[in-house]
Amino acid sequence: MTEELFPRDSYLRGFEAKVVHLSGREVVLDRTAFYPGGGGQPPDKGKLAVGPIHANVIDVKRDAEEGLIVHVLDKAMPKTVRELSGSLDWERRFGHMRYHTALHVLSGVIWKNFEAKVTGGRMRNDRARMDFSFPGEWTNDVVSEIEKLTNKALSEERSVKVYELPRGEAMANPALIRTAVNLVPEWVEMVRIVEVEGLDTQADGGTHVAHTREVGEIEVTSHKSKGKQNKRLEFVLR
Repeated sequence: MTEELFPRDSYLRGFEAKVVHLSGREVVLDRTAFYPGGGGQPPDKGKLAVGPIHANVIDVKRDAEEGLIVHVLDKAMPKTVRELSGSLDWERRFGHMRYHTALHVLSGVIWKNFEAKVTGGRMRNDRARMDFSFPGEWTNDVVSEIEKLTNKALSEERSVKVYELPRGEAMANPALIRTAVNLVPEWVEMVRIVEVEGLDTQADGGTHVAHTREVGEIEVTSHKSKGKQNKRLEFVLR
């Protein structure tokens, strides 16, 4: 089983690990800070190295059955390698952290003010989108109000807390049911929670900043209606 370092410390940029399995361009380590993707957040990229030997990590995948995280490299490592140093592409990771937290703030704002439920989302390190079921009229004025309210919430210097709850307790929390805690795999006994202070609480496995002041401001770049109630917002951070 791979020890996952990223749930406890999203700011960890480098680490040392032992090689558990090496096959061609795929490497499994006993511990890793590389996030394997999920919940709309792409996998991390970076490097694995030992001495003069190094390779770029171009993809990271989770093998849920075996409890392993597989690092896909741009070239094969020698089979004699036993230990490796990992380093993240920090600009990419930190971009994902900022956008992921921004999506949670946006989610909290549209629920609190419009009772609109999130139906999907996707982020990159330089942009993001969110889909939601919006019950009211969809106009430019509404979009501008969402942008304004989200930026107000971001400016209020809210802390972002990460903790765990027993699955039964998480399932009994109405706020977490709203954010689809039931989608967490049944084998997960302790559910990881990300809470934006006073605004949004979600079951979430991704990486986040520690404070909304690290996010900046959102700027809506486009919006559209994808059906009677399904709406989409796309934004960048400034």
